[in-house]
Amino acid sequence: MNRKTGWLFYVVLLIFVFVVMFPFLWMLLSSIKPATELFGDKAFTPFSSHPTWKNYMSVFFDYPFVRYLWNSFVVSSITTIYTVFVASFAAYSIARLQFTGKTVILGIVLSVSMFPQIATISPIYIFLKNVGLTNSYLGLIIPYTTFTLPLSIWILVTFFRKIPHDLEEAAKIDGAGLMQTYWKIIFPLAAPGIFTTAILVFIAAWNEFLFSLTINTDTNYKTVPVGFALFQGQYTIPWGEIAAASIVVTVPLVILVLIFQRRIVSGLTQGSVKE
Repeated sequence: MNRKTGWLFYVVLLIFVFVVMFPFLWMLLSSIKPATELFGDKAFTPFSSHPTWKNYMSVFFDYPFVRYLWNSFVVSSITTIYTVFVASFAAYSIARLQFTGKTVILGIVLSVSMFPQIATISPIYIFLKNVGLTNSYLGLIIPYTTFTLPLSIWILVTFFRKIPHDLEEAAKIDGAGLMQTYWKIIFPLAAPGIFTTAILVFIAAWNEFLFSLTINTDTNYKTVPVGFALFQGQYTIPWGEIAAASIVVTVPLVILVLIFQRRIVSGLTQGSVKE
């Protein structure tokens, strides 16, 4: 059916987009306001009469914010690569191989992700301190894996199950082994799911606060969320600098989604066989 969309649909869509984007837009407008316009009656004025880039300059010159960005990028990137690599093999095995206890394994994986971070932070911190991994990148990558890996496995199992079995059977007939079938046929077809999972893992690691605050107490290893907590003025909270830092932190995530959006929305088995 080729029914045309009415004007009411676009009105509702515009209202929805505005509501969703309003916090980000307000932070963007607040980031270019001077401190005198962030309080009092002028705080409710959307646009500044004297816009300034002072807040952005203060973020990069008055705080070690570049170091925070680098730490978050390193930890999030390594966590994403390692988690997706391991989760792809685990999910493929669960989705395709026939063995006893698959349901139990999935249940255990799901139960691990249900534990709140505050309940696991103490034993994880004691373990990392005993092995000398506090104040290090690896000290964050290990606990980050504990809550990103279960989510990744569950998401990828669903994607692998949607891929037709006919492709693997055809590969076996042509003499391809299990690993050849995975890397040359299954992995490319599951790319949309893998990229989607990678983005979710990266965002989860990028925004994590509790583990980073507890495990890495050295300023040289603090991540961006903890860096926000360290933004303090002499007498007041520097809301303008916090708003500017929030915009800077959001930009990499937006760029990441824009780069891989075609992969995310593309079909799983486009161009292969039909079910």
